[in-house]
Amino acid sequence: MLATGAWLKNTVCVTRGDEAFLSPHIGDLDNGPTCEALDEAAAHLLSILEVEPAACAHDLHPDFYSSRFAAQFAARHGIPAFAIQHHHAHIASVCAEHGHAGPALGLALDGVGLGTDGTAWGGELLSVQGARFERLEHLGHLRLPGGDRAAREPWRVAAGVLHALGRAGEIAQRFERPGAGVVLEMLERGTNCPVTTSAGRWFDCAAALLGIRETSTFEGQAAMQLEAIATAHGPVAPDESLWRLGEDGTLEFLPLAERLAATADAGFGAALFHATLVEALAEWVRRAAAATGLDVVALGGGCFVNALLSDGLRRELSGSGLCVLEARQAPANDGGVALGQAWAALQEVS
Repeated sequence: MLATGAWLKNTVCVTRGDEAFLSPHIGDLDNGPTCEALDEAAAHLLSILEVEPAACAHDLHPDFYSSRFAAQFAARHGIPAFAIQHHHAHIASVCAEHGHAGPALGLALDGVGLGTDGTAWGGELLSVQGARFERLEHLGHLRLPGGDRAAREPWRVAAGVLHALGRAGEIAQRFERPGAGVVLEMLERGTNCPVTTSAGRWFDCAAALLGIRETSTFEGQAAMQLEAIATAHGPVAPDESLWRLGEDGTLEFLPLAERLAATADAGFGAALFHATLVEALAEWVRRAAAATGLDVVALGGGCFVNALLSDGLRRELSGSGLCVLEARQAPANDGGVALGQAWAALQEVS
């Protein structure tokens, strides 16, 4: 199997028998040299391992260079190519490391990945078994004024949340930016405001509401600063009134955002955000485990690079008697997606 990974933090993976070989970090596929590096990494791995792939695996998003490369490679060699949904791959990567082929719950938390419904996913509770997965529940929807631009400008995510809270009049005052009026108009009209279930965007929202980071110069900057400030502050008690579960199982954090918007102490707010997030996610998983009868949960996605989140969830879920699987050798973030793609696709053809 040749798996070609994600758009960000790309790696490729080649399997041989019961072994999987993950390439070194290639990078984000937003420029020609990095795309050429993917070509070279795939050719190098196949050559030194003396592997002729029986199939390819790639991300569900058809426009990624990695997806196009896999489709073209498969066509040239007359082999099948399998599109693996991004969050399925995150969970499959963790299962692959642990050799867990049986059913598991998967908590996938990251920035963004194309969902099977064509929307941007990123806060997903899945039931996964090999090549198959079911989306059980997800985080509440966030609106992203400006689309992808909101990922680089956390204040836009926060503006969308303020609008959802009925506090649109505060946007221009809170975020004194030239585009604030345009963003408000976009939210009012519902134009260029795609929705997402992304957990990563909730970190961005919290950072912006607390005045920690309104724009980012690199991916994950707002979340990293939010974690650092929360760690420096020290732990606080979670507040169960700041999240709610909808009748459809959707986990909603609008009450938490409203509390953060009124919090003057950024350190306390950052710590409260993390503590409440851990409590809410743990209860979400526990309820799903009880409903499905599954006692194994895999944690995958870039948000689990955050130690406060990963340590807290490990403690809570293990304490509830669940078996927690986490990334060990492969990255929890998109650097491990290729391994998950290969694992899921191998079970598709086996």
